[in-house]
Amino acid sequence: MAPIAPARKPQEYRFDQASFGRHQTFHLRYAWLTKGFQAMAADPRAFDADESTVTLGVGKNMVAAIHYWLQATRIAERGPGGLCPTALGQAVFAADGLDPYLEDEATLWLIHWLLATNGTQATVWRWFFNHFHQAEFSLPEAGNALTRFVQERLGNKAPPKTMITDLRILMRMYEPAAIGLRVHLEDALDSPLSLLGLVRALPESHRHRSAAEERDGPPDGVFGYAIADLFDQIGLRTLPMAELMYGRPGFPALGAVFRLTENALITKLERIIRRLPGRFVLREQAGVHQLYSLRDTIDPMDYLRSHYRTGQPADPR
Repeated sequence: MAPIAPARKPQEYRFDQASFGRHQTFHLRYAWLTKGFQAMAADPRAFDADESTVTLGVGKNMVAAIHYWLQATRIAERGPGGLCPTALGQAVFAADGLDPYLEDEATLWLIHWLLATNGTQATVWRWFFNHFHQAEFSLPEAGNALTRFVQERLGNKAPPKTMITDLRILMRMYEPAAIGLRVHLEDALDSPLSLLGLVRALPESHRHRSAAEERDGPPDGVFGYAIADLFDQIGLRTLPMAELMYGRPGFPALGAVFRLTENALITKLERIIRRLPGRFVLREQAGVHQLYSLRDTIDPMDYLRSHYRTGQPADPR
């Protein structure tokens, strides 16, 4: 059985450790995290072995893609002994975990947060959901914006073609696919994050939309996890609404990641304060809302467990 990777406090957003194109052009699919986690839990060297294609039942490039997505979603980390589950990965995907087969849509929202806040293994995902605020756009427009951003922050570290490929994979993961001659039913249904409604293709055009809305998701338990995770990363006891919406320099932007309007953000903050009292409080001073942590540390897992204990899981498929 694989050891649990030691807990490591997330570092400030480090673009000098950015990466691109590691998914082998395969988007994340439903069964991959469960299948990959089970293989890793049984043998930390499972992805290094010659028989990995047999163990996982996929081709060599897909093995590499699963290996990548396990790390990009922060449920596994690479260590000296091979690939190891993180504490969060173990809590969710172990055989007796909270939701090892992604039967609860809350787990998809959690995966989205973990992916969209991972600046090292999923740089384009981090950029798109934290820094790209154009509600409607074409792929070339997004590509040009990403290229400028990378040039300014990374000194043109990645080839433009590779970054465009990452953007295409991101759209493929988040946009519901129309079933047609070029899209098989299995592929159309096998992109779990498309169910979140965060990105969609505009009909009869080559444009896309990803805008702040008064949306129902994420569930309170996942939203609370994200807030506690954010406070843990930043290491402060208070954050103003502007930083919760659009991010503190170097750190994730809670409102932007979940594509929420400010009103929706405030509503959700009020709900998670009521869900587990004594952890956060929202105060208004001179017309400015600020969120305060009432404790030195707040375990993000408290919120996840509260959801899976009291929520009403529904098969998102």
